[in-house]
Amino acid sequence: MTFVASHYVVRSVDRADPETIAALRDAGVATGHEAAGRIGLLGPAIQARRSGAVIAGSAITVSCPPGDNLMIHAAVEVCRPGDVLVVTTTSPSTDGMFGDLLATSLMAHGVAGLVIDAGVRDLAALREMGFGVWSRAVHAQGTVKAGPGSVNIPVVAAGQIVRPGDIIVADDDGVLALPVALGPGTAAAAAKRLQGEAAKRARLAGGTLGLDMYGLRPLLAELGVQYVDRLPQDGAR
Repeated sequence: MTFVASHYVVRSVDRADPETIAALRDAGVATGHEAAGRIGLLGPAIQARRSGAVIAGSAITVSCPPGDNLMIHAAVEVCRPGDVLVVTTTSPSTDGMFGDLLATSLMAHGVAGLVIDAGVRDLAALREMGFGVWSRAVHAQGTVKAGPGSVNIPVVAAGQIVRPGDIIVADDDGVLALPVALGPGTAAAAAKRLQGEAAKRARLAGGTLGLDMYGLRPLLAELGVQYVDRLPQDGAR
């Protein structure tokens, strides 16, 4: 009888070049999402657990059984400096699958941060360590190390597919996952958006109304929006 594996630890990942990753990190999630054509955004259930944290790197993906963090430990071995660990479970879970000990291990291997569609714990310690974590929940419920899963296969996190090597950008606005091939074009488009936003910010700071800067007055008229000094009295037209 031949055994066919259904769980894998894939060692090799195609990563984006560091310059592209750095450019998208500087652009941030909101600008990167717009520049990419509004794709790749993870759902808002996954939130930053340390205000002001910003990371970007290549995705190392992990699929775990709920309540079991064995495969997170297995994933550390294939991480490279600058990678971002993206952890999912095969069914919904909020158990605290990650804490300060795993963070210590990841930091020792240069991992930039964690995105997990489940729970974390030891939050005060994680913040003190300066390790960036984005999670669905914070929950003290512990886990076991018993069930098989996979490392570096496509996963779905908060409704968004994430492939091994995808460019992950995470900040206070959420988490963005982009295919490597879209990285350079998105970075270039993001740079143009940032330049344009700087010019708009200066005009708005000088008192220009958004209605005039964006030419929105004709649209209001087209939509039937009327300017009046006061609402008409009841029965008066």
